[in-house]
Amino acid sequence: QLQLAESGGGLVQPGGSLKLSCAASGHAFANSAIGWLRQAPGKERERVACVSGGGLYTEYADSAKGRFTISRDNVERTVYLQMDNMTPDDTGVYYCAEGRYNLCTDAYDNWGQGTQVTVSS
Repeated sequence: QLQLAESGGGLVQPGGSLKLSCAASGHAFANSAIGWLRQAPGKERERVACVSGGGLYTEYADSAKGRFTISRDNVERTVYLQMDNMTPDDTGVYYCAEGRYNLCTDAYDNWGQGTQVTVSS
């Protein structure tokens, strides 16, 4: 079973940038699609981005396109989420999780504990 742990959250001003990391331990990481999802107060959980096991395929929510970049380093067993030009709507708890059946789908397992991101002046 894959274990995931997020880091890198914090407070950032509107228009600023933040880079989140998702470190993995456990079974073969390179086969696993990994997604970043966020939970904002009063809103439904949203899948922000996902990357395939080999890193060649990525997908983004409309709210993240052009501002966020997901990437991975399978040697370091880490997935990253670079967030630029952030807005208060990006505030929430960000989780990384493993895509079910090794795919970027709507179903995710083995969630990390989450990292808080707050965008505020």
